[in-house]
Amino acid sequence: MTKRTRIPTDGEPAAWASPFAALKNVALPPDRANQPTVTQPIPTSTAPTKNRGRVDIIRSTAHRGGKTVTVVTGFAGIGQAEKEQLAKEMQQACGAGGTVKEGRIEIQGDQRERVARILTEAGFRPVFAGG
Repeated sequence: MTKRTRIPTDGEPAAWASPFAALKNVALPPDRANQPTVTQPIPTSTAPTKNRGRVDIIRSTAHRGGKTVTVVTGFAGIGQAEKEQLAKEMQQACGAGGTVKEGRIEIQGDQRERVARILTEAGFRPVFAGG
């Protein structure tokens, strides 16, 4: 058990030994900034290399008071966080609001062409379905 010492409250400096004092005398490894580094070549193609699957783009007005909404469904293998990131990109590109509900992305207005372009850039294969 370690010995407990009281901290003085009358203004005297406390006797304190730094736990890092022993590191003063340790030699550090050589500086790696002057050594050349090996870098991987940057791919010249901006298109994704893998197909992430088919997604359906649907224009819907049902149960929305006649307002048109673009709905993207059929995502396989991506999580909620990535869907929210995609929805945010779509909202910014379309200049419209939107949300992620029950595993699908909803963007306000008929934005099918812009949404399809964003999904293609993300590696998906968008398909227009329905009206």
